[in-house]
Amino acid sequence: MTRNVVISGGGTGIGLAAARAFAGDGDQVLLLGRRADVLEKAEVPGALTYAADLSDPHGVRGVAEFVAAEFGTVDVLVHSAGGAGNLEPRTETDDPLEAVAHNWTVNFRLNVLTAALLTEALRERLASPGGRLLFLSSIAAYRGSGSGAYAAAKAALHPYAFDLARELGPRGVTVNVVAPGYVEDTGFFGGEIEQARRERLVAETSTGRAGTPGDIAATLHWLASPGAAHITAQVIQVNGGAERGH
Repeated sequence: MTRNVVISGGGTGIGLAAARAFAGDGDQVLLLGRRADVLEKAEVPGALTYAADLSDPHGVRGVAEFVAAEFGTVDVLVHSAGGAGNLEPRTETDDPLEAVAHNWTVNFRLNVLTAALLTEALRERLASPGGRLLFLSSIAAYRGSGSGAYAAAKAALHPYAFDLARELGPRGVTVNVVAPGYVEDTGFFGGEIEQARRERLVAETSTGRAGTPGDIAATLHWLASPGAAHITAQVIQVNGGAERGH
């Protein structure tokens, strides 16, 4: 049976890999992102695209209207939009507290507000029963990320997901979180990562390799499958054991 799948951040990295996995099953996929040109270049057979700023209620209302017209019901909603602000415009300031406020605001806007607004806009359209709601967290939620802002933002998704699992469970909707570790071939770092840092991140894994967008996409795809119907309110670690240390 063809499913309707909505993926935020669907034009690049993990979101794009997930879109290809679902489209490969014959599902109808809607790719969401801020950059229309990036979405248009995404090579996902039969996918629809919609460009919007998901941290803006007006933009999310537009998404909801588009989904209502094109899909009606949403079988799978994947929140892959986010990041540590490495692709955001820099704000120059000599005030250290202004810099802190900007960093934390950006990280919560990108990772939490986008997910919350899109979820609330589409929650009544989730298939009942059988709907799947999936969030992308990070190993940083457990180990920190250096600045703290990104890690805190990702960690904030966990209790939100747990609350949603309780609220939506009676409708037959599951809610889960996937926490990747270091994943290559994404725009997360805003450019090439330093070789020394890459080697350190790989060395922290038990598998001896970096993750790939396909690794995360495969987990998301499985969590949306009938085989995962009794799994909800969970955080699935996909980081080669790095969360445990090496």
